[in-house]
Formats: sequence, structure tokens, C-alpha cells
Amino acid sequence: MCYRLVAFICACTTTIGVDVHSLDFTTNYGKIRFNCWDTAGQEKFGGLRDGYYIHGNCAIIMFDVTTRVTYKNIPTWYRDLCRVCDNIPIVLCGNKIDIKNMQVKAKHVTFHRKKNLQTLRSQ
Repeated sequence: MCYRLVAFICACTTTIGVDVHSLDFTTNYGKIRFNCWDTAGQEKFGGLRDGYYIHGNCAIIMFDVTTRVTYKNIPTWYRDLCRVCDNIPIVLCGNKIDIKNMQVKAKHVTFHRKKNLQTLRSQ
């Protein structure tokens, strides 16, 4: 989580279960706390995912542009989110765009159009 650490870490580890981070922001409307639940993307860790979605107010679906299978999992993650959370804002974000071995090119990212989602790209 680069925002929290304020540094880029090359040797990131795979999330197992969930990692929870609180991020504090000051906005025009006052201070807010964003509780970020980083859930495991791999299917073998997915059994617990629905429990973490309950009472979610928004979601960021992340996929790794260097690993095609993460993009292929987006419809499943989206369906699960929509089943558990009623009508929340969802953003689709491709990360690791600074790495040369990109397997998912921007022109192939189309899921957001079908579901009218906002998109982001991050390092």
C-alpha cells in the first residue's frame, strides 16, 4: 500500500486473507477515515472475501497488468461485490503500469465500459 508507506516497495508479498489499513484524509467536508480492506485475490483465499465486503461503502477492484489472470478474475470479483453490497461506487484500477512486462494492455481493458465503472492506472 504505497500511500500508507509513502514509498514504493519492489518485493511485495501476496495478501493472504485480508490486510486492513486506515487512511486519514482532510477534505472540504472535514476529516474522514478510509478503512482499506486489502483482500486476497487468489481463489484459494477467496472463501472469506464475502465477509469482508459486508457494509462496504465503496470498492476499488485492483488488477495486475503484468498478470493476465488477475484481469480475467474481475467479473467474478465484481459479481461478488454487487451481490453483497447494494449499489456502491466501484473503481477499476490496473496497477504496476511502470513494469515493462505488461500482459494487459490499456486497449484490452474493457470491463469498465460494460458496467459503467471509473478506471485508474497506478504504479
